[in-house]
Amino acid sequence: MINVSDTTGTAVSLPVGKGVGEGLYSPIGIFDSGYGGLTILEGIRRQLPQYDYLYLGDNARAPYGPRSFDVVYEFTRQAVVKLFSLGCHLVILACNTASAKALRTIQQCDLPRLDPQRRVLGIIRPTAEVIGTLTSTRHVGVLATEGTIRSDSYRLEIQKLHPDIVVTGVACPLWAAIVEAGEACSPGADYFVSKRIGQLMESDPMIDTIILGCTHYPLLMPKIRKHLPKGVSVVAQGDYVASSLADYLNRRTAIASQCSKGGTVRYLTTENPQRFQETAQLFLNQPVEAMHIMFT
Repeated sequence: MINVSDTTGTAVSLPVGKGVGEGLYSPIGIFDSGYGGLTILEGIRRQLPQYDYLYLGDNARAPYGPRSFDVVYEFTRQAVVKLFSLGCHLVILACNTASAKALRTIQQCDLPRLDPQRRVLGIIRPTAEVIGTLTSTRHVGVLATEGTIRSDSYRLEIQKLHPDIVVTGVACPLWAAIVEAGEACSPGADYFVSKRIGQLMESDPMIDTIILGCTHYPLLMPKIRKHLPKGVSVVAQGDYVASSLADYLNRRTAIASQCSKGGTVRYLTTENPQRFQETAQLFLNQPVEAMHIMFT
């Protein structure tokens, strides 16, 4: 059992198990620096409702976007270790910045030491895998946080699989803040959305497909669609990540068998749980109960 605290500060416990064969709690871990990963979680749950899920938001230290590679790696490693300690055999980095700046190091350097039988996956590659079927002009745009754009991860991943695709990225530093402030539908959001889309299309007018490279951005979808040029489509990650995970679990039955199937979801945050619950409702359109947890 792992002790955490609820919204009242009362200590409660989470069950920890090793596998479904023992009838114990062994959820799929979903990690994000904040709230955006909830859009990934919901996409996964729609396709794979049978599994247990444990969402961990490092809201106290968000945003990760402006932070250095070293800091993002260390924060992400701490979260992965914590989720492992809570029984997760599979962890999804539902954060583009963490996927861009920390995933490779964790997979190559940390997992062999922590537990070679466990897995950590990111959310950039699933989008890169399908993008070749979505673009006709072979010119793709990426709208993301400063950290994700600076990492160049989308271009690198896409061109590994589709060398002919031209990738252009633009950072949208205020979009996530607009979403978390509950202003995604406000008239003020139009200015910032229009500005960044215009900047992207000016950089490459041949773009016909735009990837939303931040998990907050789907909440801005009505505004994004409003300002998209005619003939340009937009790609959110949730469903593609979910399909990729479903395929992964079908092909890797040993990992799938380690994930318990109780159809539950629990939410952990490094921030005040009440604050998390209030903001999470913006993403999920339903109330949630969260518990506070610390990495140390």
